[in-house]
Amino acid sequence: MTDKDYVCGDYGTETQWTQIRVTVPLAQLDELTAIMSMVSNNLQIEDYSDIDLKTCYGDLIDESILNADKTIASVSVYLPAERSVPECISFLRERFATVGLTDAKLETVGVNEEDWANSWKAYYKPIKIGSRLVIVPAWERYEAQEGELIVRMDPGMAFGTGTHETTRLVIQMLEKYTQEGCRMLDVGTGSGILAICASRLGAAECRAYDIDPMAVRVANENIKDSGLKNITCEVSDLLRQADRTRPYDLICANIVADIIIRMTPDVAPFMHEKTVLLASGIISERADDVINCFEANGYRIVERLEDNGWCGLAVMKK
Repeated sequence: MTDKDYVCGDYGTETQWTQIRVTVPLAQLDELTAIMSMVSNNLQIEDYSDIDLKTCYGDLIDESILNADKTIASVSVYLPAERSVPECISFLRERFATVGLTDAKLETVGVNEEDWANSWKAYYKPIKIGSRLVIVPAWERYEAQEGELIVRMDPGMAFGTGTHETTRLVIQMLEKYTQEGCRMLDVGTGSGILAICASRLGAAECRAYDIDPMAVRVANENIKDSGLKNITCEVSDLLRQADRTRPYDLICANIVADIIIRMTPDVAPFMHEKTVLLASGIISERADDVINCFEANGYRIVERLEDNGWCGLAVMKK
């Protein structure tokens, strides 16, 4: 192990773990590490680029390290059996596509790729978020209680089942900020869950976009199955292809901190003076960076929520 190759946490021997390992060009290591830490804070980083083989380690250096490719680096996370490996992989792939990590090589140890489509379903059960919305897997039976709004989802290989903290944070805020008859924009929609939730809460028109065509396909299937006629979902690189015929009343961006920062200077034309922007996918340690960016671009924070190391923000123009 090198001085940059470390494992945080005690994985024990009785629990079955799945390793997700992603390799990128060395220059992209910091960006990869930030995204991988969104899945787990227990990271194993393999970076041999700064080892001085001649002066520091001599003959004690392992031959595999001696021959390692110094132009690439890898980051691994280890997931226990109760974590949904396919959902985490879908989450990572969506984030990689969003930030342009097109050369990322993802591999797993402990799970067969052909089992992904079904293995995670055992851990995906109905979950109530906030006071009204209940996210129910398409294959599960659930009797709605008085006042509950049911959102049935089959996320396939797209991210967005409602189980991740980032999604829960936005849905909680959607309950508060979705006004009857409003126009809603969802940037980085994944499975379409946020647009569907907003529609259930009374939004009159929802426009959803994602850079990943697979996510758009899954989202459109969920939208069709929901029976909702006021949601459209298309491919867009953030806001570039988004409809801008008139401002939105509500905007959701459940992405990552760096992409929210990159998007902030471009979002103003999509907003009017009373528009609320809900931002999530933000590691708590990066929250101040995102807040500073919003404030520098003429926005104010009207609400901040925290959940297990994640931050969600409600933002309006100053």
